[in-house]
Parts: sequence; structure tokens; C-alpha cells
Amino acid sequence: MNDPVPTTCMRCAVGCGHLTGRVDSGYGIDGVRGDVAHPTNRGLACARGIDETQNPDGEWLTRPYVRTGGELRRTTWDVALSRIVDEFRGVLDRDRDGLAVLGSGQQTNEAAYALGKLARGGFGTRHYDANTTLCMASAVTAYDDAFGSDAPPPTYDDIEGATTHVVWGANPAVAHPVLFRWIVESATEDGSRLIVVDPVETQTAAEGDRHVAPEPGTDLALARAVLARVVERDEVDGAFVERATTGFDALRAELPDPAEAAATAGVPLAAVDALADALRDPTLVYWGMGVNQSAQGTATAGALIDLCLATGNMGPGSGPFSLTGQANSMGTRVCSSKGSWPGMRPFEDPDERRTIAEAWDVPVERLPDDAGPGPVDIVDAVDDGPVEAVWAVATNPAAGLPDASAARERLRDAFLVVQDAFHTDTTELADVVLPAATWGESDGTAMNMERRVSRVRPASELAPAVRTDLDIVASVGEALVPGLFPATEPEAVFDEFAALTAGTDADCSGISYDRLREERAVRWPAPSAKSEGGYRYRDDGDWSFRTPSGRARFSTGTHAEVPEPVDESYPLTLTTGREPDGYNTGIRSRDGDADSPIVARVNPDTVAAVNDGRASADEAEIEPDETARLSSRRGSIRVRVTADAAVPTGTVWLPIHRAETNELTLSATDPRSNEPNYKQCAVALAPVADEVGAEEPNRTKPTADD
Repeated sequence: MNDPVPTTCMRCAVGCGHLTGRVDSGYGIDGVRGDVAHPTNRGLACARGIDETQNPDGEWLTRPYVRTGGELRRTTWDVALSRIVDEFRGVLDRDRDGLAVLGSGQQTNEAAYALGKLARGGFGTRHYDANTTLCMASAVTAYDDAFGSDAPPPTYDDIEGATTHVVWGANPAVAHPVLFRWIVESATEDGSRLIVVDPVETQTAAEGDRHVAPEPGTDLALARAVLARVVERDEVDGAFVERATTGFDALRAELPDPAEAAATAGVPLAAVDALADALRDPTLVYWGMGVNQSAQGTATAGALIDLCLATGNMGPGSGPFSLTGQANSMGTRVCSSKGSWPGMRPFEDPDERRTIAEAWDVPVERLPDDAGPGPVDIVDAVDDGPVEAVWAVATNPAAGLPDASAARERLRDAFLVVQDAFHTDTTELADVVLPAATWGESDGTAMNMERRVSRVRPASELAPAVRTDLDIVASVGEALVPGLFPATEPEAVFDEFAALTAGTDADCSGISYDRLREERAVRWPAPSAKSEGGYRYRDDGDWSFRTPSGRARFSTGTHAEVPEPVDESYPLTLTTGREPDGYNTGIRSRDGDADSPIVARVNPDTVAAVNDGRASADEAEIEPDETARLSSRRGSIRVRVTADAAVPTGTVWLPIHRAETNELTLSATDPRSNEPNYKQCAVALAPVADEVGAEEPNRTKPTADD
């Protein structure tokens, strides 16, 4: 490896340090390996992080495009930016909320900060959010409800110290392989255990000591059953509850009968008892998209936090620990002004708004006084609201939003600017496409899921017509809001951001590029050049939460019916999950089989039951490993049915990484977090011979010779 560059893997939010080699000439990367000097992973790395950094799939963007005569044609940066500035200026003159901006957990902190500064302080739009709302918003809201602040209390250091590991609605064996290795190493110690709660027998569940399989959409009922059982057996940590919490009596009054709640979740009471028993020991409760991506995601995440609070599982080696998907989801939350001002300053607080306005030298009245809607409602506002233009940065809403056909139609109706490193489903709809740098080409920082900030460094020069996200954002900003960006180099932008966090819950003011050069990564809060955060909310053995009372707050959410129950027309439940080699919407991990039918994993008994019903009506049957039609109330797609006993009966499993999946998913969202209900909707399975579906709308790709 030639002259390796220390950097951070951007594959997931574990935040592994990498050493990336430079090529002798031209553009590209010559080898990737784990960095033994990095405090996060100490040299460990997963194959996907290495492969997708060095050899990503996907069609690279190398020039800007502008839509002319219905087709995307190559153009110059001057022409592309001129078109954007003219269109954006016209929209802003009519209504500042007419311009929508969609960011991403795949940007650096510096680019995310700059995009938020431009969206909120330059444009003043309410219609600004990031795709992190599609995966982490329910956990964020639940943390804020319980602790008065975002982010999990534990760190990676606590994994080794835990006796029980409960993984709930997550599959870290697939999504976070390095972190999962630490979990397995800890869980295999004498007296330790790994319990996995998931409707599907995932790779993580296969490694566990016990698998609890609730019905899709019933996680909140199960969590409340466990807590009710803890209360019933008088195993609440009364000393901790009395000393450090509030609201427990109100919660206890709302708890269901354990046996009835277990029946609602479709699990035996013995499984509830096993979870309650496990909480007697120091326990880490991890959760992921299976909890968050629900119309009751915030309430369910809150119920998992409640389990930790009620059993005293707070402190080193225990606590609630949400698992983040995108590499810089945490950084987007802390830096980008999407749901809070930099440093997690409360968005609605007028004093904080004045602080931000003064720091950015903009009129305070320009800053919106609420965080605005989430991505689903932002795109809906093209139809029923003021949105006329959409700027999508490092995100693929045409594939990633639920009810994707409807989302695409709305995006077509807007003036759409897409900034990305690859051609995506969304670039196909764009009016202007901007080629942006990707991993190994960008300079900046990222934050992992345990709050560590580390450097992202380029190992390759940029191709001649490719620019970094930060450079593009600053260029658009300077044209529309001159003077908003006094400095545009990554280090200067980071310093501006870090200074704004001084004294906040997410204090990064003691972190600098020089410090990161020496230490590789630093966990916030870090208010001085020598300090680093550890377990949150605990200081000198006492608890201090960021709530008005200084105490952690219990929640009172109770199970409600799923947004779309099965019925006679749609008798099966669709759920979604990650594939071992898939990344987000599959753009950089898609292989040569991308055009083949999507694989639907279905229990053999489900296939048999569907066929039995069809046989009685003398209709064609579904054959395993053959093409079939999967339909919901929103659309119909072709799938290849694979018999898989790991999927429960009555359920169909599809990967999140194929755009077709979201032709079927439901646009219902959690009313607190705005996160969509991706994990459950009603579907029907039938042979292709029965298919009578709407024709797919035409999509225009860039022409090869333009």
C-alpha cells in the first residue's frame, strides 16, 4: 500500500479507522485496511467496508447534467450552477418555504453543517431535513423524552462489561459486523448471554442464546409485557427509580397484564420471563430499524429505555444503546440544524435562535421557529404545500421513501437538483445533476454512534469535473446569500461549528484537526483539549439528566393496532431488512443481478397456504424459486419467491436495498418523530400470470453521448 492515509470508514456508523492507499497515478484507491492506531476498532475491519470503499459498484457521475428537451445532457459547472441559482432565487422570492432541502447521513460534518447553515440561515426554509429521519428519528425523540438530550448513554467500552446483550429489532451481524464481533465476544463469556428479539430468525438471532419472535408491529406490546412482569415479580430497582427518575407511578398504572400483552405480541409468557430474568444482570439493550421504523417507533424505543430505567440498568456495562445505520447519522443530528441547532441547541428556544443568528450574522427572523416536517411530508408538500424546488444531497428519495411511485411523481413535479457521486433513481428524475466526491475523495470529519469524532481524509485526487459536497454547498450559498460562508475550507468550517457547541450537551469545542491528527478520534462532550466524554449523565457516581427536574423520565406509550392490518385481499405482512452485502438503496453495492426480480423470502408453509387457497379455486400456484407478483394497496412488483423457514408464517421479507421494495411500503409515519412505518404493511402474493398492474412511468436517464 503506497503512502497510506488514515481515515474513517463511511460504510456504517461503527466508525472504524481505515488506512487507505494512494494510486501511483490517476484517480482511485490502492488498497484499504483497518487502522491499528484508531481507538474505535484497533485495526479490525469488515470486508464490505473495505470493498465498498475501494471498489464500489454503481455508475459514477463525472460531469454535471442539465435537463434539456426532456433529456439530461452533459454541461459545465457554470451552466449547471447558473440554472440552480436562477430557479432557487425565483422560488425564494415567492416563498422561502418553497425551497426544500434533503440532506444525508453520508455527508461529512462540515458539509452537513454548511448545508444546514444555508438551508436555515440562508434560505430560511422550514422544509429541510435529512434521510437520517428515515432511520434514527424515533430513537432520537425517545432519548430526548427520557433524558432531555439525544444520543445513547453507553459507549463501546460498555460492551465488554455487560453480562446480558439484548438485541431488539436489529441485525448487527449484517449491519455492523465489527461491533457484532465485540457483542459475541462478550456474550460468550461464562454467565453471559445474547438474546435476540426479531420476527425473523436473522444471522444475529442464529448466533444468540435465545430468539424471541414477536408478530410484526407488536414490539411495544412485548416490551410492556416484560416491564409488567418485572413489576409483578417485584424486581424493580426501587432505589434507582426513587433517586434518579420521575413518572414511574404513571407508567405502572398503564401497564397491561403480562400474559395478555404476550399474547398480543404472539410470544409465550416463558419468552417474556426470559427477558425479565436477563435484566437482573448488567444489560445492554440494543435496537435498530425494526424498532424505529414504525408508526409507534418513538413509543417502542421509549419502552426499551423504560426497561433499563426500571431495572437499574444504567451505568457502565448497561443501558439503552440504539444502533445507527448511516456512517454520519450522529454528525448530521449534531451539526446540520435539521432538528436542533448545532450542538443540539433546542430549536424552538428563542434565546438559542438569537445565538445562532448572531453567530451566522443573519436576521433572527430569517431562521424558522420550528424544525418543519420530515422527508415524507416535505415531498408531499410538492402536491399540497408550497414546495416548488427540491435539492437532494447524497440521498436517493425516489427509491428510499415509502410509497415510492407517489414520491417519484411529486419529485417530477418539482424543480429537482440532485447532488451525488453516482447515478441513482433520483438523478433519473432531476433537472440538474451535480457530481460530488465520495469516500476516499473527501476531507472532513464524521461522528460514529458512540459520539466519537474522527477525520475523513482523501486518498485520491478528484476527477476534473467532480467537486466536494462542501464546495458545492458553499458555491450555491455564495451566489444566493453572499457572505454567509466567510471560510469554506473543511478545517475552518469545523472550527466554526465546534465553537458554536461550546457549553452545550454536545460540546465539541475541545476537538480540533490537530487533536484528531494525534488521537485519531475523540468522543464528545469534549469542552477542552484534554477532555473526552464517557458514559453520559453520570458524574462522580451521581446522575444528572438534561431534563428540568434533573431526573430521567419514564414514558407511558401503549400498544396500538398496526397502521395497515392484513385482510382478505391482502392477507400477508411485508417486512423489510438489510442484506449482508447491501448498502442503503443499493447504489454502491448493487451487483450484476440488479435487473433481476427482487428476492422475496417466504416461509414454505406460507407458500403452501397461499397455494391451497388457489387450488380450491382451480387457479395457478406459486412455485418456489420462480417469479411471482407481490402487491400492496400502493403497487405491484415482480419477485422471485425463495422458501425460507427463518421468516415466520404469514410474512414476506424484502431487502431495503432495492427500489422496488418501496413501491409497496406504507407512507404512515410516527406522529412524534416523522419516521416512516417501513417494517409492516399488508400484501398479497400471486403468480405472475395473474398480474394486471399499472405501467411503470417512463424514466429518463442521461444519454451516453451527451
